Amino acid sequence: MMPACTDPDALEGLAWLACYLTTGKHMAFYTSFGTVLLLLAITAPAALAFGFGGAVMARSRIAPVSWIGRTYIAIVRGVPDIAFFLFFVIALDQAFEWLRHQAKCPDWDQPIRQGNDFVVCAEAKLPLSTAPQWVHETYGFALAVLTFAIVFGAFAANVLYGAMRAVPRAQIETAEAYGMTERQTFRRILVPQMWVYALPGLSNLWMVLIKATPLLFLLGVRDIVYWARELGGTKTPQFTDYPHGDWRMWYFLALLVFYLAFTKVSEVVLARIMARLTKGQATAGGEAQRKAAA
Repeated sequence: MMPACTDPDALEGLAWLACYLTTGKHMAFYTSFGTVLLLLAITAPAALAFGFGGAVMARSRIAPVSWIGRTYIAIVRGVPDIAFFLFFVIALDQAFEWLRHQAKCPDWDQPIRQGNDFVVCAEAKLPLSTAPQWVHETYGFALAVLTFAIVFGAFAANVLYGAMRAVPRAQIETAEAYGMTERQTFRRILVPQMWVYALPGLSNLWMVLIKATPLLFLLGVRDIVYWARELGGTKTPQFTDYPHGDWRMWYFLALLVFYLAFTKVSEVVLARIMARLTKGQATAGGEAQRKAAA
């Protein structure tokens, strides 16, 4: 905060607004935009990894492996996102604490489930009660990232599974005729070509992922939605030294502009990637490029 902002009651007009927008809580609001971008930067490749693994398992010739992949896709896609997020974060947290409890407190003689309470020894708590605040926030963010990756990985798996099946069978048969092994065919023929068919679905999934980032608010992470609601509402001096009316409309309008701008940039980037991937390919996009060049 600027030195001139030490006495908010003595300010008015633009000076009041400048000081108001540079308070510590507003700095946290601006930083939360970085939190959203960091979530996307980590979750997107993680979800793609989960999706690729799920798709490979779903198309496996080994029945149990295929069942696992198909079950993963079906269960996650069949449960509403909010319900899955609220359930899975709690389940992951308790699973981690249960594993730590078994390792650190083998002599524990009380039940872990005590009615509706989940009770583990103090050494097994995640994070520890003595840990600094940033550790608690990092742990909550990590749980959110893992949950996002698992949920959207199932949707990515469905897209990639369909893309693998869309690669012309003649390509696979030609590779086999040249003496390639099944692993070589998968790595050199199937995977490089499937991205052309997968990218439209993955592009839509990326847009859905962007719109799903406000779910961080439900997971206890102080994201842009949390700060927009808190800063925009009518607050008492305990929260801010700059009381005001209900400004939530303006804060959420800023979020609207942010998301629209981000999705527009994403559309441009994805269109360029699609044009590059379809160049020379025997697909509708590749044929359109060929005719345009002719």
